[in-house]
Amino acid sequence: MDYDQLETFLEVARSLSFSRAAEKRFRTQPAISSQIRALEEEVGAKLFDRSGGKVSLTAAGKVFQHYADEALGLRRAAIAAIAEMERVPRGELVVAANEGTSLHILPEVFAEFKRQYPSVSVSVMRSEHPRILEHIIDNTIDFGVVSLPVNDPRMQVVLIHRDDLVLIAAPSHPAAKIRRPALADLAAFPLVMPKVGRTRDALEAAYHEKGLKPAITMELDSSELLKRFVAAGVGIGFIARSNVVEDVKAGALCACSVSDLEIRRDLALVFRKDKALSRAALAFIEITAKIKNPQAAGAR
Repeated sequence: MDYDQLETFLEVARSLSFSRAAEKRFRTQPAISSQIRALEEEVGAKLFDRSGGKVSLTAAGKVFQHYADEALGLRRAAIAAIAEMERVPRGELVVAANEGTSLHILPEVFAEFKRQYPSVSVSVMRSEHPRILEHIIDNTIDFGVVSLPVNDPRMQVVLIHRDDLVLIAAPSHPAAKIRRPALADLAAFPLVMPKVGRTRDALEAAYHEKGLKPAITMELDSSELLKRFVAAGVGIGFIARSNVVEDVKAGALCACSVSDLEIRRDLALVFRKDKALSRAALAFIEITAKIKNPQAAGAR
């Protein structure tokens, strides 16, 4: 049994899918299956139930998941503790964020952090708000980047980015020709929506508040796919302004505010209040705040 097998097991347990775990771990599906079989042979029990075309944790798998989480957490703690003794930030940081944040908010943070601390390994886990908070509590990750509010008293919250939701449309779409549109001006247009999440909830609430029914034509679980389908003229959409800066510059999309719709998306770096922070973790907080929210960083 090795740490690589444990990380593979936890990825399958999180996604309940061998194919998705293979994608996340950059392995083939047979390689993932082989690792799980080897683990099951070593512990002497089935860890996953694969019957009925679905994957689920067995009772033994749920017990093993707890110890696998604990083992990897202890490994990270040991590496961090030794790095502290050397007074040189080393070890590993695990950061979770959704797709849009990973692609458009965090790259410059990671680039600057790696420039200053090349000996620290940084892993990025793509996940959604509720799961990220769960991972923070169970110590699967060191930091999460999520939209506010976060109301869990066990969490420490550092505001790092302020954003707002904007209308996006293909340049040739009729909605792109409307100057400073109201939500009612857009209600009849086919709408490309996220399947789930806070953006979806906020938009549904805004339409309902104004007595409008959104003409949903497509639901997607990827912000990048949403942009691509909107650019192809499938419909209009709403997305965080920072996620479409390059698309607007390239002329692939038009973006504008809606006169009677204000949905803010403030992002925060979140971690456990009781977490013993390594020098690398403290450096990551400082660099993230300095790059993404310099006013707050200067005030701390």
